[in-house]
Amino acid sequence: MTDTGGGADQAGGVPGTTGRARKEIRAMTALCSPTPTAAPATGPGKSRRTRPALARRLVRPQSALLVSGVALVPWLYVLARTLPSTARVGHWNVAWVGLDALEALGLLSTAALRRRGDDRHRLTAAATGALLVVDAWFDTVTAAPGGELAAAVAMALGAELPLAAVCTALALGRERRTARDDLRLIPGRRPTRR
Repeated sequence: MTDTGGGADQAGGVPGTTGRARKEIRAMTALCSPTPTAAPATGPGKSRRTRPALARRLVRPQSALLVSGVALVPWLYVLARTLPSTARVGHWNVAWVGLDALEALGLLSTAALRRRGDDRHRLTAAATGALLVVDAWFDTVTAAPGGELAAAVAMALGAELPLAAVCTALALGRERRTARDDLRLIPGRRPTRR
């Protein structure tokens, strides 16, 4: 390349560059340099730029969850007062088979992900734990008095709730250490054990 300006370019600042190269350097410099803060704009352009930022500040997940949880409290009262204590239900078997199928899928996927060392096993463990608690709850409250209720309580205490506790411990527990994690790689040094 030849220097057409006789030294360092005023705009590009790089000696020995052509006009085209200087333009490319200026473009790359503009991409990497921080943007100057502009004075607050007025008019229609301002509202378009600030709406998404304002929406992000106003609608936070924790706010939506809090409002939804508070709104459910009066709804619980309405349900308790208006729902009948007994009901005939269609597709009862499909509902229970579907719930148990989801539990089996959750247990299998949690085991497979954990075995592979994939940290996403925490997500499936949390969901599966919740499903197991729901299963135990509905088994016991929908069981007829007598032997059916005793079997539901035995299943809840002997299988569903202990499995839910294991899933919760997996979801909240520390990261699993593998043999690979024990080797610490430090730049310029050989791997050492912790």
